[in-house]
Amino acid sequence: MMRFVRQKEPNAFDDRCRKRGEKWLEEHPGYDRPNDYWSEFEPDLRNAFGGLCAYCVMFVMKAQTDHFIPVAVLKRKKQDKLAYEWKNFRYGEGVLNGRKSKQVILDPFQVRDEWFEIQLPSLQLLLTSTLPVNKKRVADLTMEKLGLRDDEVVIRYRRKWFELYQERKLTLEGLKEVAPLIARAVEADLNNGIEWRKP
Repeated sequence: MMRFVRQKEPNAFDDRCRKRGEKWLEEHPGYDRPNDYWSEFEPDLRNAFGGLCAYCVMFVMKAQTDHFIPVAVLKRKKQDKLAYEWKNFRYGEGVLNGRKSKQVILDPFQVRDEWFEIQLPSLQLLLTSTLPVNKKRVADLTMEKLGLRDDEVVIRYRRKWFELYQERKLTLEGLKEVAPLIARAVEADLNNGIEWRKP
């Protein structure tokens, strides 16, 4: 994971999502799942995250709106209106979003870049010694629940971007755009005289 900076909500968001959602909640007090007024803003959310999944920190072709505090939790806590709040949205790859389910995990808006690092060539994501002790439990839960350390789905994404870099089909600057954590590991190795690109 890495830190993302929260972006301003889109201009039309208040009318098209928040107010419509609040009205819908008033009219449907016994609902199972809130009506979806947020998907209209997925392009804006994608742009807010630079096209990167907030959790695996890689460019993915299709991600979706993730309610960081899950809808079921909001309903239980009677905080339903947060289902329609920009500040509760993260951009998440579909498989990871499904795995997250009802868990509240590390927030990409609150993590620090130095807490995580990719190990090359295994492409595993590791926690570093800079992670505060009071964050260790939720960090471990996040890694385990989403499969961020070494799950095959995530590793497959990482391997593809890393191979494109190794085969010189992607520059280091390009790698920073699509897989910044891998780029950071590559750059650190370059500074130590280790070259991963094929001749």
